[in-house]
Amino acid sequence: MKFRDQLWDRQDVQEYSIANSESVKPVSFSNRSQTAEAIQSWLVYNLAQRLKLEPQEIEIQKDFIDYGLNSIEAINLSGELENFLGCRLDPTLIWDYPNIETLVLYLAGESDISESASELCAANGSAAPKAEPGEIPPEYYRFDLYPEYRQLQQQLDAIASLGISNPYFTAHERVVNDTTLVGGRELINYSTYNYLGMSGDPAVSKAAKEAIDRYGTSVSASRVASGEKPLHQEMERAIADLVGSEDAIVYVGGHATNVTTISHLFGQNDLIVHDSLSHNSILQGCVLSGASVIAFPHNDWQTLDQMLCERRHCYRRVLIVIEGVYSMDGDIPDLPQFIEVKQRHKAFLMVDEAHSSGVLGKHGRGIGEYFGVNPDDVDLWMGTLSKSFASCGGYIAGCKAVVEYLKYTAPGFVYSVGLSPANAAAALAAIRLLEAEPERVARLRDRSKLFLELAQARELNTGMSKDSAVVPIIVGDSVQCIQLSEALFKRGINVQPMCFPAVPSGTARLRFFISCSHSSEQIRFTVDTVAEEFAKLCPEYTN
Repeated sequence: MKFRDQLWDRQDVQEYSIANSESVKPVSFSNRSQTAEAIQSWLVYNLAQRLKLEPQEIEIQKDFIDYGLNSIEAINLSGELENFLGCRLDPTLIWDYPNIETLVLYLAGESDISESASELCAANGSAAPKAEPGEIPPEYYRFDLYPEYRQLQQQLDAIASLGISNPYFTAHERVVNDTTLVGGRELINYSTYNYLGMSGDPAVSKAAKEAIDRYGTSVSASRVASGEKPLHQEMERAIADLVGSEDAIVYVGGHATNVTTISHLFGQNDLIVHDSLSHNSILQGCVLSGASVIAFPHNDWQTLDQMLCERRHCYRRVLIVIEGVYSMDGDIPDLPQFIEVKQRHKAFLMVDEAHSSGVLGKHGRGIGEYFGVNPDDVDLWMGTLSKSFASCGGYIAGCKAVVEYLKYTAPGFVYSVGLSPANAAAALAAIRLLEAEPERVARLRDRSKLFLELAQARELNTGMSKDSAVVPIIVGDSVQCIQLSEALFKRGINVQPMCFPAVPSGTARLRFFISCSHSSEQIRFTVDTVAEEFAKLCPEYTN
């Protein structure tokens, strides 16, 4: 079914809910059939599973944030809880009721729905401070006393106490490609996603400079108002042609592209089902949408199919969200299977191509070309311009109806300044250069394959990485991961550590972004050095 046939205005929600009251049942106390004991047991068990703890280690009055539960895990837990209870829940429920005790009271109908989470905490002796009338605790109005900030400081202090230099916010002193310059030292670089070497390419830089000379450094307005430039139209046409869709819209940021598009197109009485390893921007869009949100196991289209068999009839619109390449793991979903599931259940499908556009497929057209699918079978193609295309911003490509609707109504587009002339020109030049030099994609594929094969030959844990330019080396322990990054830096290799909560606890890793500019000699030296330094940190690793 075409998007234009399913497009609803938000004011239709109430009317639809009344007309479909038999099939769409938002959460209400009368619908809650589980006992408080059953709900508490379920929450204790599932939280323990997520945190790799024993159930007896879970304290029901301890705040979820104190367990280190991040936003992705919180939303996933809320979605699974919705399945368990068989009723609709707000995706922000974990934030509204900050510990198991208060959440159970709400879900079992044993507390008044008008009570706020802080009132419940105070009444039940949990961590929220109880203030006397007229007294406001300082952590309520001072950022330096925010519990979350203090927790961050403790983590940074712990790193410093081990004599490890902070690996974050390192200043790079020139164009970053296969090498970089830090503190006057040249290092082999794997921590930026200049996959095709477009950033710093003379043709791309020339186009950006010419755009500044003609249009200035900013378009100085929303494009709807007076910020539109011919460059924007040319760039969006080039993106649509690259993807194979009718039209495209470009936002000023990739993260904002997901947040504003998902939250604007979907809402109450809708369902969003996303991969459990989805990027933060997808999760934030889900939260702001107000839709029901459920995560399915990573790349598991069979479980997704079963979930929709059981629940599709309860919702108006359904959005399935996957990624072309998962940025922490470097693996690829089976797109044709997800398309088949989407079509059978009459759902929308969104594919985030941040790390696959320009990388996958013979000509770098992305995961659609990689699998040879019809681009029209995906409703929303999302991508970023900051990786393969040497610029900044994000895009949505799809049918004319959805693009036109977003251009006139999406808050992140309508109320934001348009993409700068330099960034628009750089992206357009990079796309044209990709079309003229597809050998860059072939070289990137060869270099990525070489890195992966050499790492696996040295029995380094590369996780699920396959056919992409992202290759993780999974270390496990966060401290060892940071130490390994520092050891490699001293030997002339720049690669960033990724630790909890960016990745699940116990799966800290070094994340290598491969570029077509890397030489085989650089890659061989890197893998050998990683193996040598890892053996010093982990005696059990002997390869």
